[in-house]
Amino acid sequence: MSDSPVINSMRIVPVAGYDSMLLNIGGAHNCFFTRIIVILTDSAGHTGVGETPCHASTLQLLEQFRPLIEGSSLLRLNATLSQLFNSEARQQQTSHTNDIHIPQMNPEKFYNAAAAIEAALLDLQGKLFNLPVADLLASGKQRDRIPVLGYLFYIADRRLTNMHYRSGDKEPDGWFRLRHEAAMDSAGVQRLAEAAVEQYGFRDFKLKGGVMAGEVEVETVEALLTRFPDARVTVDPNASWSLDEAIRFGKQLAGKVPYLEDPCGAEQGYSGRETLAEFRRATGVPVATNMIANDWRQLHHALQLNAIDIPLADPHFWTMRNANVVAQLCNEWGLTTGCHSNNHFDISLAMVAHLGAAAPGERQTAFDTHWIWQDGQQLTHQPPQIRDGYLELPPGSGLGIELNMERVEQAHALYNTLPDKNRNDAVAMQFLIDNWRYDAKRPSLVR
Repeated sequence: MSDSPVINSMRIVPVAGYDSMLLNIGGAHNCFFTRIIVILTDSAGHTGVGETPCHASTLQLLEQFRPLIEGSSLLRLNATLSQLFNSEARQQQTSHTNDIHIPQMNPEKFYNAAAAIEAALLDLQGKLFNLPVADLLASGKQRDRIPVLGYLFYIADRRLTNMHYRSGDKEPDGWFRLRHEAAMDSAGVQRLAEAAVEQYGFRDFKLKGGVMAGEVEVETVEALLTRFPDARVTVDPNASWSLDEAIRFGKQLAGKVPYLEDPCGAEQGYSGRETLAEFRRATGVPVATNMIANDWRQLHHALQLNAIDIPLADPHFWTMRNANVVAQLCNEWGLTTGCHSNNHFDISLAMVAHLGAAAPGERQTAFDTHWIWQDGQQLTHQPPQIRDGYLELPPGSGLGIELNMERVEQAHALYNTLPDKNRNDAVAMQFLIDNWRYDAKRPSLVR
């Protein structure tokens, strides 16, 4: 491996962007969202990048991993990543110590950190071999564009808060203005969908539920289906419905929606995997999840129980290579490939594009992406594009993107101004409901 480039430096850059007051089971999105950018440079003069959700513990893990990355051989990527997964930091996540001086790591944060490093290493390898990252994943590039869905939310009225939400007043009419305005009923969500179709050409929609009573959210889905009779429309209540409610709503929507995402969860001593299996048997509606099959052990149990049809393997929570393996399993076992999303910048958008481009087979549902809520805040010179409802694979080697360092530094400076840098959707909810508290079994506005 003496001819292999060596990783010279690893820069960890927490960044922030602006968000709308989007409602979900956890509350309302803050006016700012945060991410972490990992920037690797190698001895061949190339730069590789990755993006992941931001949390203080993820930043801590990345710093712990720095000595394992800097000085490593690029062509020994497998060995390097194996070191991360066998590291002391990884072992801490499963330890059960009462020593307050030993931090307890969340497994999710470990994967977040590993995912950003892996993406940056793959980006570098792609540039070395003059190949797109999609060709470096096990199944290789299958397509040049992937279907993505229009991710719709109920939006609270930002004017009820004293928070620094953007107004959109300087934007022209259409999507870029409406995404900042209140949308608290079916008509408001339908206007968002119309603007999103005009801007991006979507053929698929997903409504983020877990906000209103189930009857209201089902009514919104049916209104969207009436307005867009040729579209695929679904809803994700984030397991806020009881099993009985989920079965009732599922029967109402059966034959109208392609799937339901996490319609119910753990209750009365039964796990979410068990209740989803019951829901699936009772309604015949396919089930997608990003809640009960988020690692290999969980996926194993979910499949044993025939609880799910579509594992939404997010590359930030599985890593790109592991998510590609999930896509391979879906292809071999007759399941459908999908992808979960959180608020993100365009580095993540490129990661999702390459993951989808390498997913084997035709059983692929439209991938989630929040990019339409962040579009215009790119940290690259030419971000991937969504046209006609498809996310296009960026041309060029690696991830096919080039950082705009001026924008990266601006986003980093914004991050440094934030008093609370970890996500907390309960803060904005206090302006809507006094003393609001999260309840996993109740939609956020049902109090």
